[in-house]
Amino acid sequence: MRIANLSGRLVLIVGDRAVDVEETSAGRFSADPQAVYERWEEFRAWAAAAKLPGGDAFDPVDLGSPAPAPRQTLAIGLNYRDHAAESGFEAPAGLPPVFTKFATGISGPVTEVALPPGGHTDWEVELVAVVGRRADNVPRAAAWDHVAGLAAGQDISERVAQLAGPAPQFSLGKSFPGFAPIGPWLVTPDEFDDPDDLELRCAVNGEEVQKGRTRDLIHSVPALIAGLSAVLPLLPGDVLFTGTPAGVGLGRDPQRFLAPGDELVSTVEGIGELRQTFVARPTRP
Repeated sequence: MRIANLSGRLVLIVGDRAVDVEETSAGRFSADPQAVYERWEEFRAWAAAAKLPGGDAFDPVDLGSPAPAPRQTLAIGLNYRDHAAESGFEAPAGLPPVFTKFATGISGPVTEVALPPGGHTDWEVELVAVVGRRADNVPRAAAWDHVAGLAAGQDISERVAQLAGPAPQFSLGKSFPGFAPIGPWLVTPDEFDDPDDLELRCAVNGEEVQKGRTRDLIHSVPALIAGLSAVLPLLPGDVLFTGTPAGVGLGRDPQRFLAPGDELVSTVEGIGELRQTFVARPTRP
């Protein structure tokens, strides 16, 4: 099953068409895309049995994040050994670094992003998991039962802001407007042959800069769900950015960062792509 946020309304994606959930369910489920996670099991059962209409054609530009307003957005650092190495760190043995991307940075899959001043904005393609059932001290073997689905994500990062100060400001440096595109839709885990082994790719202006597989995560999605839920409850609709493989601009020699006019395309196997175009941020008067 695939669900999406089309112009702020919850839809099911059937082939290349969108079926409005509120209309098709005769109001049983709200049009609010975020609200569905509080009733995720009920919604899945309804969607599996419903006789769906043909649906409507849509433009990907009109898609928003399938989880547009999570109560918690947790992001994971240094979760691929090759990325830890290019960043100059040892791979974490225990729970990896955890930070947040503030919810105002969340956007849909096709966007225009204004670059902050400083010229050090970087890319990080990631697999995103969205929680479908409250996870509180969940064992790893049961973790997938608490995941509503998977999406593609970009942990766009302004490196100067991220690393400034006496202590790094990871959350601020990664939360400028548009710095957390998610989409193009949410795909339930049963749609994959192996949800623990998906290919990620990232390209800048058509040049591939990242390529990896989620089987190489140091801490898999189930391990992250188990480790995080041992510390704090994960709530329905929460968003988890799982980490990025090697190939980011900061780790290159010479370093490379995004510039006005650049197009960033991020793809996750079996899910789809994100497409961001970057522009200069208007200067203050």
